[in-house]
Amino acid sequence: MKLTLVVLAAGLGSRYGGLKQLDTFGAGDHALMEYSIFDAKKAGFSKVVFVIRKDFKKEFKDRIGSRIEKEIEVGYCFQDIQDLPKGFSCPTSREKPWGTGHAVLAAKELIDGAFAVINADDFYGRESYQVLVDFLKSHEQNCIVGYKLSEVLSDFGTVSRGICELDTNSNLKAIHETKIFKSEGKILTEKADGSIYELNPQDLCSMNLMGFTKASLKFYEKYFIEFLDQHLNDPKTEFYMPTVISRMIKEEGESVPVLSTTAKRFGVTYQEDKAATSSNIDQLIAQGVYPKHLRS
Repeated sequence: MKLTLVVLAAGLGSRYGGLKQLDTFGAGDHALMEYSIFDAKKAGFSKVVFVIRKDFKKEFKDRIGSRIEKEIEVGYCFQDIQDLPKGFSCPTSREKPWGTGHAVLAAKELIDGAFAVINADDFYGRESYQVLVDFLKSHEQNCIVGYKLSEVLSDFGTVSRGICELDTNSNLKAIHETKIFKSEGKILTEKADGSIYELNPQDLCSMNLMGFTKASLKFYEKYFIEFLDQHLNDPKTEFYMPTVISRMIKEEGESVPVLSTTAKRFGVTYQEDKAATSSNIDQLIAQGVYPKHLRS
């Protein structure tokens, strides 16, 4: 069974102050996505599709792609705000990308079977890829990998996380996109009315590590058209992957298991996150989980 890893690497990195997907970490001086692909290949993925922007294609291929191409089948596609379904034109007011759901659609022509999606700027841990592969190879079903909320925050500012609502069988009911911050040892969110609400640190949340059947792409296409019907002229509203999977559960009757993992997840939202992320990578190198240099 051929499994494809779709790497979302078209982000602007505005809060980070640069292209964090191309930044390097730890003694090996590798980008986080290089560790992800190293782990994914070991787990059983045989193809990688990078979703990038046209304006940094050459830099991306020079710094990342040319190295990865020597080890695994690679495809490239572009997330472009002008790339819309027939009958829609991008408003001049639109500057932001259309969101992670649109990024998946950018890759659809390069996906020929079951696939998984990751953020380029998150480290998910090897075990996470293995549980994902084991599931996709034995089930014709969508799934997500869940992480404890306490393990996916930044010490340096607010982050957006998809908090998972589960049913009694630990299947996903919905993903609620939530702005979260830490204060005085508590994990907090601000409601629409301005009130502050404390969250449970044991809650599971999605970090966009999701597995899909190829058939799910038709729902991405359907829901994106419906999104544009409502939000085409809103310059900031985005079409998110969690929205797609939540709607597939509610409207199509999908059953989506939340896979558990003990793997440690980390990543970078702010420039200040870099030191801790590099330290985490160096610890894994010291423990023998990774060689200092991922390729000779």
